[in-house]
Amino acid sequence: MSNSRMTVREIAKLAGVSVATVSRVSNGTGQVSDEMRCRVLEAIEKHGYRPGHLGRALAAGRHGALGLVFPGLSGPYFTELIQGFESEAVPSRASVHILCTHLRSDSDDQVLEMGRRVDGVAVIGGTISDDALLRLAEMVPVVVVAGEGPGDIASVRAENPGSMAALTRHLLADHDLRDLVFVGNPEGSPDVSERWAGFRQAHHDLGIAPPNEPVAIGLQQADGVLAAERLLGGDNPRPGGVVCANDEAALGVLVGALGRGLRVPQDLVITGFDDVPAAAIVTPALTTVRQPVRELAAEAARLILRAVDQPGSTPEGSLVLPTELALRSSCGCPANPLTGGTRK
Repeated sequence: MSNSRMTVREIAKLAGVSVATVSRVSNGTGQVSDEMRCRVLEAIEKHGYRPGHLGRALAAGRHGALGLVFPGLSGPYFTELIQGFESEAVPSRASVHILCTHLRSDSDDQVLEMGRRVDGVAVIGGTISDDALLRLAEMVPVVVVAGEGPGDIASVRAENPGSMAALTRHLLADHDLRDLVFVGNPEGSPDVSERWAGFRQAHHDLGIAPPNEPVAIGLQQADGVLAAERLLGGDNPRPGGVVCANDEAALGVLVGALGRGLRVPQDLVITGFDDVPAAAIVTPALTTVRQPVRELAAEAARLILRAVDQPGSTPEGSLVLPTELALRSSCGCPANPLTGGTRK
C-alpha cells in the first residue's frame, strides 16, 4: 500500500541503504550498484515514495531551511521583511524558520541553536551579540540585515544617515522650522543610530544647534503615542516638528497630536522613515523616507542561498540600498496622488 508520507530516511531503512543512495537512485544521479538500485526501487514502488526538496537536502547534508531572526515580530516593517525573504527562499525550495528573540538574556543561545537546524541565517542588526554572530558564522552562512556585523560577515542595509539628513534639511531650510525633536532610541538599533546621526548632521550643516538628546523610545505605534504625551502634555513648549525614527512611531505621534486637537502640519510637523503602506493613506499623509524593505531581505536570502549552493563559501560584501524622500502633507508639502508623495 502506497504512503505518500514516507520519508527518505524510512525508505533508506527499508532498503538497507544510506540516505544518499536513495537520493542517487530517485534522482538518477551518481553511481549505484545494480543490487542496491533494485532494493531501493522495490521499496519506492511498494511504498510510493516521492522525493521532496527536504529529502534531497538531507541527502546533500542540508536541512532545506533558512533562518530569519528578529528582535520581535509586530507591525508592517517585519511583515515586509518576511515577504521579501520568502520571495527568494520559497522558489529555491527552502522553508523559512523565524525566531523572535524579544531581546531576552538567552537570545544568543537561541540563535546558535537555530544555526544547527538550518542552512543559513539572516539576522536583524542589533538582535544578538557580535560574539554570537561570529560563532554563528562558523556554523552556517550568515547575513546581517539593517545593520553591520563584525569582521567579514556580510550585511545588507538601507542608506540611513544621508536620507535622514536630507529630510531634516528639508524641514529646516525649505519649511524654516526650528526646535525639531528626534523620536527613537539610537541605543536600540543600528538603523536608528544612523538616522539620529543624520538628523544631527543636517543641523550642523546649516549652522543650527541640534538637540543634545533624542526622545529615546521604542519603535511601535504605542511608543509614538507615549512620545506625544511627553512632548505635548503639560506646560512643555511645543516643538516645531517631530522627526521619528520610523513610520510606526510617527503614526503614534500623529494619533496623539490629533487627539489633542492639534492640526498637522499647521501646528506640528511630523515625519517618519520606512514608507509603510499606511503612511500614504492616513490623513494627513505622512512625509517619510522610502526604503526598499522587501529588497533588503530578498538580497540577504540571495546571498545566503548562493553560499549554500557552494559548500565552504561564505556570503560576502556590504550592500547599501538606496532610499528616497516621500514628501507629503504632514510636513506641508503637496502629495502626488500617483506616487503617494513628492519624490526628492
